[in-house]
Amino acid sequence: MGKRKGVVLLVLVMMCYAVALVGGYDGDKGRREREEEGDERGRREREEEEEEEEGYDEGGSGGGRRREREEMFLLHEMKSVVRTDAGDMKVVKGFDYEGMIEGVVSEKPIHLGFITMEPKSFFIPQYLDSNLIIFVRRGEAKVGSIYKEDFVEKRLKGGDVYRIGAGSAFYLINTAEGQKLHIICSIDKPSGVGWGTFQSFFIGGGTNPMSVLSGFDSQTLTTAFNVSTSEVRDFLTRQRSGPTMFLSEDLHPPNVWTQFVRLEQHKKLQHLKRMVDLQEAATKEDEEPTWSLSKIFNSVFGKEPNGEDNRGRAPDSYNLYDRKPDFRNNYGWSTAIDKHDYWPLGHSDIGLYLVNLTAGSMMAPHINPTATEYGIVLRGSGTVQVVFPNGTSAMKAKVSEGDVFWVPRYYPFCQIASRMGPFEFFGFSTSARRNRPQFLVGRSSILQSMKGPEFAAAFGVSEQKLTELVDAQQESTILPSASAAPPDVGKNDGEVKRERRRVERVVGRLGKGMIMDFD
Repeated sequence: MGKRKGVVLLVLVMMCYAVALVGGYDGDKGRREREEEGDERGRREREEEEEEEEGYDEGGSGGGRRREREEMFLLHEMKSVVRTDAGDMKVVKGFDYEGMIEGVVSEKPIHLGFITMEPKSFFIPQYLDSNLIIFVRRGEAKVGSIYKEDFVEKRLKGGDVYRIGAGSAFYLINTAEGQKLHIICSIDKPSGVGWGTFQSFFIGGGTNPMSVLSGFDSQTLTTAFNVSTSEVRDFLTRQRSGPTMFLSEDLHPPNVWTQFVRLEQHKKLQHLKRMVDLQEAATKEDEEPTWSLSKIFNSVFGKEPNGEDNRGRAPDSYNLYDRKPDFRNNYGWSTAIDKHDYWPLGHSDIGLYLVNLTAGSMMAPHINPTATEYGIVLRGSGTVQVVFPNGTSAMKAKVSEGDVFWVPRYYPFCQIASRMGPFEFFGFSTSARRNRPQFLVGRSSILQSMKGPEFAAAFGVSEQKLTELVDAQQESTILPSASAAPPDVGKNDGEVKRERRRVERVVGRLGKGMIMDFD
């Protein structure tokens, strides 16, 4: 009996020892796994912190990948198309992304023009194969054009928006005393028109630039003008100053276009019409080409290129600075105009917007469901963030005055002002319809209006937790910076940063790999 008890006791001791060994092994294994997981988590957090601190640096393969992403949404390529002592014009080509970015609806690219003119300078008469919407950033101007049978001159000031249709002859004059004229314009081609980015057809000109009239032979020109060959030759070779020239006789001798500007309005109209008559005479014996002066000027003297009469009157300008902002709070304001505000925009199907953010504030993350957006930084500096459909970062780039960026339709994005001062940007959108951006965060966001058990389940949190998170932001559209926002009560800086990173990782996991395709 005693031996049996001893054996049983020995077996129990051995079983306890084995359990202890297994438990110890499992405990060590679990502890090691937890330690490894903690090390991995710490490594990821350190990498995230380093990435935030380094930003988009120039070194390393990671920096190269980030630069490639920036190249997609920042438009760096600026080409000079006009350059004289009197002024210049530079063009940034819009990004033609047809078939390049998965899930993006292809839209015609908008090219952006930047015109600078010295005081008392003149951009000689021309027409384009593209529509122009000009925005006077700074200065004063006079634009002359022909609308139907009438010659129209409009005086423009800073903030004015004005449309010039494709094929419409026009000229520009800087009328401000001692002040440069700065114009930003959108350049978009009517559908079906080729020939590269855009083409200027100079009516005025000589040896630099050559007038389109110079392409006709001497007999045609003498017959059309009813003057001698020498007079025609002198008329078409005197201008050597370039597309932009000074009008002041103190700086340069008078020329034919200086004299043209000083003509009375009815004589200017006769002068331009005479050129149309010349083209008619030149094409009587030959088959009329597809893109003839006659067809182009027919749109000027008769109908607009779209065949409509624009309500029977010449369009006025529209001042963006005088418009009351669509949204304003303590952290900035924004305004946008579409065809309902300025009807000529409907013929180009382009809208405009202007945003001003105070130092450190943010335009809340949002999407544009109706249009691709092009932006130009007018003042200050900040950051533009764009997100891919799968929830990964497409771009996080610092921008400053003069930089041009674009955001495809449907892509989430936001703009954040630097803490150094206000951040102002202006731009064009590829739709003249009323834009109704969908905000993803803030009091007027999708999360706010749709919060409920469905969204809570989608994020894997309780409805109460979702409500607490969504209701924490009291502002909408334009949000305050961290310094302006209420402090996180009961949390130190380290806890706040860790919580922010945790939320970012959760959102990142939810979005990753969620591009849907039916192919």
